[in-house]
Amino acid sequence: MILPSDTDRIASIPDPDDPRNLPAAPEEKITGVILAGGKGRRMGGEDKGLLRINGRPLIQHIIDAVLPQVGSLLINANRNLESYRALGHPVIRDILGDYLGPLAGVVSAMQASDTPYLLTVPCDSPLVPVDLCARLYRELKATGADISIAHDGNRMQQVFALLRCELLSDLLSYLKSGGRKIDTWYGEHRLVLSDFSDRPDAFLNINKPEDFGALTAAERGAYSRRAGSS
Repeated sequence: MILPSDTDRIASIPDPDDPRNLPAAPEEKITGVILAGGKGRRMGGEDKGLLRINGRPLIQHIIDAVLPQVGSLLINANRNLESYRALGHPVIRDILGDYLGPLAGVVSAMQASDTPYLLTVPCDSPLVPVDLCARLYRELKATGADISIAHDGNRMQQVFALLRCELLSDLLSYLKSGGRKIDTWYGEHRLVLSDFSDRPDAFLNINKPEDFGALTAAERGAYSRRAGSS
């Protein structure tokens, strides 16, 4: 059953402080995929995952955050394949043609994985929470949902998601029928939102050149919060 509003969906999540609602995410059952298959139009056609921050490719920051959370990691890319392969993880292209949107990367990763669950993250958000998978998995198991999505307190972060790979055939049919909108496909399935309103900066993405300045400010804020809590 699809709940009528984001607020209702978040409110339906059991108390996260109750230890009975904190199942550990089984890393060996989860494949992660970093979605780097877009054209980077708003970045002037640059391959965003390979842009450098602090001397390293943007995607490397994401790999460092995601890899400890999953059993295996894939990179979905449609160009600069050798550069991505040099990062040491399998690289998969979209199986339904290039540049059909994030769902094309998701379905390609589902087909390439041999685990029950798939964790998806974009290639342009270097502040990925280190407990992203654990929190998404907790809500998925607590509610029996098909898809668990991060919510930053204001809106869904649609590509920060944990999905059941048994959705592969359904997603493939949706894409082959011409469907492209991620929110439309999500709406056809049991969906739960995981509350990340305590760290909204974690979902800052680098879409345009000016976003690098926002990233610096977000990093400073994150460092300040950690220092204040120590």
